[in-house]
Amino acid sequence: MRQVVSLVILATLALVGASNGTALAGAELGEAAPALTVPQFDGQTFDLGSERGKVVVINFWATWCQPCREEMPALDAFYRDYRDKGLVMIGISADRPHDRSEVAKAMQSLSYPVAMMRDAKTNGFGAPVTLPTTFIVDRDGIVRAMLTPDETKVTEASLANAVRPLLPSKPAS
Repeated sequence: MRQVVSLVILATLALVGASNGTALAGAELGEAAPALTVPQFDGQTFDLGSERGKVVVINFWATWCQPCREEMPALDAFYRDYRDKGLVMIGISADRPHDRSEVAKAMQSLSYPVAMMRDAKTNGFGAPVTLPTTFIVDRDGIVRAMLTPDETKVTEASLANAVRPLLPSKPAS
């Protein structure tokens, strides 16, 4: 039941956003990534625009989403392996604000930062149509890949195929 309610909320957010022209602005492959500025749980602010020169993985997920939870270990392992090589990653939770403690609990054993979608100061990606949805943004700020369970599932191999060619040949400083 909780899953159904959450899906209805996401669908409503998408429809409301579509009516005002913002929530479904989205990201197009081969185009500049939309703006994304959101406070992270650790108190830092993630600003996609300030990450130029690094490859960025943005994962939209929710605690109640089983495919989301299944791919999180692969995301974390990949992040641990490549964070010192020019990779930035953030998990953006689509959970409701009162589920913040559940989000924090889900992220306890993971090393990449997390934020709540509803806390975003700017979210040009909008509400995802499918969860999980993972965007890969290159060092020039261009969206190079979008991974979803029904297209390309997130695994360490699919991340490596999408991300490694985009990383600098020398580690970022």
